[in-house]
Amino acid sequence: MSRLKLSKLTLRARLTIVYGGLFLLAGVLLLSVTYALVSQKLPGDAATTITGPVRESPGTGQPTVPPLQPGGDTAPQLSDAFVGQVRDGALDTLLTQGGIALAAISAVATVLGWLIAGRVLQPLHRITETARRIADTPAADRGLHERIALDGPHDEIKQLADTFDVMLERLDHSFDGQRTFIANASHELRTPLTLNRALLEVTLDRTAASPEMRQLGETLLGINTRHERLIDGLLLLARSEHDVLEHSYVDLADIIEHVAVQTPHSTITLLTKPAEAPTTGNPVLLERLVQNLVENALRYNIPQDGWVGVTSDTRPHGIVVLQVTNTGPVVPRYEIPNLFEPFRRLSTDRLATSPGAGLGLSIVRSIARAHGGDVHAEPRDGGGLTVTVTLPRAELAAQSEQVSTM
Repeated sequence: MSRLKLSKLTLRARLTIVYGGLFLLAGVLLLSVTYALVSQKLPGDAATTITGPVRESPGTGQPTVPPLQPGGDTAPQLSDAFVGQVRDGALDTLLTQGGIALAAISAVATVLGWLIAGRVLQPLHRITETARRIADTPAADRGLHERIALDGPHDEIKQLADTFDVMLERLDHSFDGQRTFIANASHELRTPLTLNRALLEVTLDRTAASPEMRQLGETLLGINTRHERLIDGLLLLARSEHDVLEHSYVDLADIIEHVAVQTPHSTITLLTKPAEAPTTGNPVLLERLVQNLVENALRYNIPQDGWVGVTSDTRPHGIVVLQVTNTGPVVPRYEIPNLFEPFRRLSTDRLATSPGAGLGLSIVRSIARAHGGDVHAEPRDGGGLTVTVTLPRAELAAQSEQVSTM
């Protein structure tokens, strides 16, 4: 039980207990050795000769030591009882006073041990704070540019910090290489797809094309268009995963009105209730965020009496909220995290026949996190989803930007 309680203590508390316990043990051993040495040096059974009469102490009846008078006539010997009493008194005093001194010094040593342990563990606190800042970033790869850069002697703690820095550097290069590869591959794939689309359109425009050829061409055009959307989504995803350098003033209410006008929704009712929601960031990326949410809500809906609701608002604690709600199929709660992963759809990993590229919500999440916000979804009673995006308000974002530049 005591071992279990000790394991729940912090490392600093355990080091303090070890320091204090070792000091107390050393003090007890020192006091024991001193007691043994002093007890050997004090007179025991041997008689001590003094001059002068032996008197009894008034009230106690115990013998007292008369003043020594060199050259005196009388030389009575002290009794063994008197010598034993003096010896025991000296040893008792040694134990009592030594124990009190040991207890006081042990308390001081424990306090000093607590302070020294805190000083020794300070580099570990720095490592922990850096790791916590990286872990608290909205995206796992956003804080990998941070380094501990611990100074001091090349001891075990500095080796740990340097190893942690090397690991962060390799992870940072790995994520950068992945994003660069996606962007480069997407650019390289764009050219042949554009050429294919042009050739297919030219073939279909010919009047001599047979109905079978036209049907084949239209099918190939549909596949080509889907691949183009996939590549555009990959490009946007790679772009949105980088930190946003542009911080323009943007009102989400204006974006909602613009997207509502530009997005076709003939068979589904689109209800908008935009309220002022000022934020800062890249206007193109934020417009793509709203557009992806609206298109996704329209695409995965019911054919009859379906509707999509889009609202924006300002909330306390310096945030603005964009909310998109739709009717649609019932979505199990455990499936929702998968919807924000690339190429993941409801109840399937990859579906070639799906009209979308499987990147809509993952792009929304990347854009939101790149702007210092986040996104989450909740299943709606009766079917459909309620997707909520939170972003910093413009005033709060401006203040944080001013603080970072100071």
